[in-house]
Amino acid sequence: MASVSKGHGTFVEKYGLRSGDQQRLVDEVIARIEKEDLQSIRFVFADQHGILRGKTIMAAGVKSAFTDGISMTTTLLAKDTSHHTAYPVFSAGGGFEMAEMTGGGDFLMIADPTTFRILPWAEKTGWVQCDIYFGNGSPVPFCTRNLCRNALGNMRDNGFDLMAGLEVEFHLLVLENPHLQPEHSTHPATAPEVSLLTHGFNYLTEIRYDQLEPILEIIRVDLDELGLPPRSMELEFGPSQCEMTFAPTTGLATADNMVLFRSAVKQIARRQGLHATFMCRPGLPNLFSSGWHLHQSLIDTKTASNVFTPADDGILSETGFHYVGGILEHARAASVFTTPTINGYKRYRPNSLAPDRVTWAKDNRGVMVRAVGGGPATRIENRIGEPAANPYLYLASQAVAGLDGITRKTDPGSPTEAPYRAEATPLPASLMEAVAALRESDLFREQFGATFVDYLITLKEFEISRFLSSVTDWEHREYFEIF
Repeated sequence: MASVSKGHGTFVEKYGLRSGDQQRLVDEVIARIEKEDLQSIRFVFADQHGILRGKTIMAAGVKSAFTDGISMTTTLLAKDTSHHTAYPVFSAGGGFEMAEMTGGGDFLMIADPTTFRILPWAEKTGWVQCDIYFGNGSPVPFCTRNLCRNALGNMRDNGFDLMAGLEVEFHLLVLENPHLQPEHSTHPATAPEVSLLTHGFNYLTEIRYDQLEPILEIIRVDLDELGLPPRSMELEFGPSQCEMTFAPTTGLATADNMVLFRSAVKQIARRQGLHATFMCRPGLPNLFSSGWHLHQSLIDTKTASNVFTPADDGILSETGFHYVGGILEHARAASVFTTPTINGYKRYRPNSLAPDRVTWAKDNRGVMVRAVGGGPATRIENRIGEPAANPYLYLASQAVAGLDGITRKTDPGSPTEAPYRAEATPLPASLMEAVAALRESDLFREQFGATFVDYLITLKEFEISRFLSSVTDWEHREYFEIF
């Protein structure tokens, strides 16, 4: 959020957290809430995993929520993906060596009025996303939305706006049994029992698509009402797997749209008796991995032109080549941001339309970075990501790595014609490898801050330790009888 000079009065005024234009937008949002007779507003923030958390405020309390924020417990920032707490939050400094994190105290959500929406599937309900601050007015250093804002701001200071388009795969499944008996309420809970909406392998066939169309149309209509219209809806290769793409946007809107899209799809599907999952590779028979391909180009802030467009019939401009060079050079360390789950690394397989090494080429879907288009539409498509990634960290990692490539004029090397046979640096084979690469990254420590990088590594290592201490079905089959 833009800052203005500090003053007195409300929390926002005291710490100068909104400009005059932003406050006028708040007034417009409040007027709209009254005009639409909304009864409740969901105030949410995207946590360290890109999962939306928040509180629902009744209409009578909305004005004070916009001016003084909404309190949330700092323990939320200490949790891994299972919601287990990875830090000793009740010790001095909460395990963070930060006074603000001591004892599970509060931080405040401060709403960003530009994100306000009315939820089509929830009666008389509004929605707004927030940034998070400590009670002393300082930004919480673990706010990934703010981290992304800073990375994109640095890009803009260098004369570029990052334009990105979403291409996201996910599964839509019939919810047969949500397993809501008390014995299933483990930590994490027993996964729901599901069945398919379609069989697989009939990639892009109209008959299979028509089997998904009734629910996809419900989702599309609601997304349209949210101001997030899909550009295309497609049947993917795997059973009950589909894909949606969206028109490119610049700045923070790309990541904001992704967190809203994922949350909306899951809520809409559940209300229709379905289960939508953005998990990369579900542990169900015959299901295929889902990816999140991020299309990217840079826009010159002075001319509004695409700086990736080559001057002749080449693949990319010189700036585009250097941007790709940075993305490739930092790919292993950035994997924690693009592929943050243990499950996501099971997607990196040869001849699978997912990359398994650090490569690039023109219009080749086996490489990590695919250069596509031509003229004003020239762009790159990074195919490394999983759909469960925190959108703010994914986008920020691209901005940081790409700008570093431009600054240092990094050479991406020759394009790869045979990506699964190329002599190239392998992508991390596991989250453990990715964390080790991030730990050694000077670039991300410098740009994201050592505090944040160490924080994320701690959460990921906590998640990894839980995984390594769990006895899997594979181990039981492998050893129980023979030994």
